[in-house]
Parts: sequence; C-alpha cells; structure tokens
Amino acid sequence: MSQRVLLILLSVSIWALSGVLSATNIVTNLRLWRAPDHTRLVLDLTKPADHRVFTLTNPSRVVVDLEDANLFTALDALELTDSGVGSVRAAQRENGGLRVVLDLTEALSPRSFVLPPNEQYGHRLVIDLQREDDASTTVQAAREVRQAQTGGQRDIIIAIDAGHGGEDPGAIGRSRTFEKNVVLAIARELEALVEATPGYTPFMVRTGDYYISLVRRRQLAREANADFFVSVHADAFTSPQPSGASVYALSDRGATSTMASYLAESENAADTIGGVGGVNLESMDAVVRSVIVDLAMTHSMQEGLTVGSSVLGQLRSITRLHKPQVEQAGFAVLRSPDVPSILVETGFMSNAADERNLGSQAYRRRLAQAIFNGIKGHFDAHPPPNTWVYAQRANSQTFSSYTVRSGDTLSGIAARHRVSLSRLREINNMNSDIIRVGQVLRVPSG
Repeated sequence: MSQRVLLILLSVSIWALSGVLSATNIVTNLRLWRAPDHTRLVLDLTKPADHRVFTLTNPSRVVVDLEDANLFTALDALELTDSGVGSVRAAQRENGGLRVVLDLTEALSPRSFVLPPNEQYGHRLVIDLQREDDASTTVQAAREVRQAQTGGQRDIIIAIDAGHGGEDPGAIGRSRTFEKNVVLAIARELEALVEATPGYTPFMVRTGDYYISLVRRRQLAREANADFFVSVHADAFTSPQPSGASVYALSDRGATSTMASYLAESENAADTIGGVGGVNLESMDAVVRSVIVDLAMTHSMQEGLTVGSSVLGQLRSITRLHKPQVEQAGFAVLRSPDVPSILVETGFMSNAADERNLGSQAYRRRLAQAIFNGIKGHFDAHPPPNTWVYAQRANSQTFSSYTVRSGDTLSGIAARHRVSLSRLREINNMNSDIIRVGQVLRVPSG
C-alpha cells in the first residue's frame, strides 16, 4: 500500500473519530471533595449531561449512567480517604453509554445536578453523597460549641464563615489566586484570635476546601447558638480599578422577605428564636409568633449595622475602604432570623494590589485582627447577659446617681450615659420604662 493511500486512510479515520467524539459526551476529568456532611464527586464534561443516578445494595453502590458518553481520564488519581467511597470504576455499555460505579464504605444518599460552564470549568455533572446529620462533624462541633463556658458563665460564640469552597472557587485573581483559599486563611486567623480571648469561643462554619450552601451556613450558626455571624469574602469586578474593603449588613427588604418565608415554613413553629435561653414558638398563635420573629429580625439587623460600623472603623486603619459606610443588601447568608450578622469583603481579587495583599499572610493577619477588634469592641461594651464577659464588666463597673428631671425619658438617660436601655433597667431593677421626676437612678460612672 502506497504512502499516499495510508495518509488518505489515516485522514479519513481521524475525520471519522472526530465526528464520533463531537457527537459523544466526553468525561475529561473527575474531582472529589470531602465535606463533613457530604462527599461531592464532579465529572467534567464536554456538553450537558443526559444521565440517571440510582443505588444498589449488597454491596452498597451508587451507579451513574451517562448517555452516549466516553471516559477520557484516569480514575486511580482520586483521593478517596474518609470520603465514604471505597473505589470508583467505569465501563462502556453496549448502547454507547458510560456507567460509573461508586463502591460505598458507609451509608450515603445520592443526589445529582448539572452545572453550566463558568470561568474555571466547563459543563459539569455533580453527584452529592449525603451523610446523616448525626454523622456530620460540623454539626457535632456546633452542638459542642453551645456548651462553651469560662468560669461558670457561657462564652460569647462567634460563627466564622469562609465564603465559597470546593467546586465553587469564588473570585479568581489574575495571578490565579482563589477567593475560597484566601478567605479560609483569613477565617483561620480570626478563629485563632477568638480562641485566644477569654470569654469568647469561635465556631468555624467551613473548616476545609468544600462547599456548603448559603442556607446551611446560617443554619449551622444557629445550631451553634452563635451570638454573632461574620462571613468573610473577597470581591471582584469586570475592571481592575475598584479596590478596598467593604462591610455589609442585612437590608430592610432582606429582613422582611426572610421573616415572611420563615413564618411560612410550618416546621419553624417548633423552633426557638433568640439563641441561648430563647423563646419557643411552638405554643404561640400566628400573630404572636409573627411579632416575636419581627422583633428578632429587627434586632438582628440593627446589631449587624452596629457591629459592622465598628468593624469598618477598624479596617479603615489598615486598608483602603471601597465604601465609607456599612452597606445593606439582601445577602442570603445574612438572613438568619435571630443571629446578628455581617459580610466583610476584604478586597478585590480583580485588583492587582488587593490580590497581592490578600496573598500575604501578614496582611491577612492584620485583616483578621481588625475584624476581631471591631466585633470584640462591640461585645465588650454590650455583652449578652449570662456571659462571662457580661459578669466581668458588671463586676468592674462603678456607678453614680442621676436624679430624673422634667422631660427625661429612660431611653434618653440611657443614651446620655452610653448604656443600653435593657442594662439600665437591670441596674435599677425596673420592669418597665416608666420614670417619675425626682426618682434617683443608678447609672454607669464615666
């Protein structure tokens, strides 16, 4: 056979193969992420997946069938340690499809969904293998954090949420710095600062490189009975000019929609609003329940704004601010009915200087210190009752006398003496805001 004929046959074969491959879905890569409450397997594909997922027993397996697909990657490179998956194998089916089998080592419940291309990945098929809640180390950690105490009184619990994670990288800088890695590093610095401070206990919402839904993040903070929730992020924009840090609190619109959806879910009727020592809603009628949740949402939003301003003031001393005041938005992760929260954008990954700073451990440590100083400054001045910080402040505080004059209100007196209304009532053993001219009140000195 002549060389010319060989070249023609080779060209025809390549052309035919390219036609087949263009019509076939190709699995180009597999990635696996281990989270406390689930394991996520991601298949990178050349087109949207036509698939089905089902389970088999004796032994336990999860089977993924892909229509008209081929596998063009190795399976033995997957790190399966502690994933609940013992092995992954694949084979072509007679109908041209591809079957991927996951041999399980523990009870896992699968669910699947497809994702469209983003700036990092193409088409993807995601298989989430869910564990029971009781097996979740994150949930268990939340339950244990509730018991945190210092010297007989409970600690103030700060929930620290590192944004994104796992398959969701967040913003990506020009030097390929991933937001998910930067914010986890900042969160760990913040955790160390909280842990080292008497009367305070940290709760890490995300402890590794895996994804947690926005709803689950705030649920975990509530399960830990957190006094405050701070979500750490890094921004991005279509142009490289914007830079600097921002702080966000929940908006009125976000609070209103959250309250409505919360009250619409019947299972929340048996919930407890207000964290430690909160109010059980189960025995209340709909109107009273609505009032309680409304008060909790209003307090949560206002405290978020107050702490946010404190954090922003601390950030101002170490970095440029993108916005000079606390912004308000309906971020889903902030929509807890009774855990005050803020979202801190630590800088812009799309800005070269910010990306370079955020890649520095020393800079991340300063950011964490600023965030912590802002949160601690607020809670040192306004500690929740029955906490160690509250007891320390009460024991060290001195008082003077104030005689009520015409035109005085209890709230006005509280504001002038820089004390909360509830604290002023407590100091004076009052169960209402009614005062009379000539009444002598104890107020904090200085």
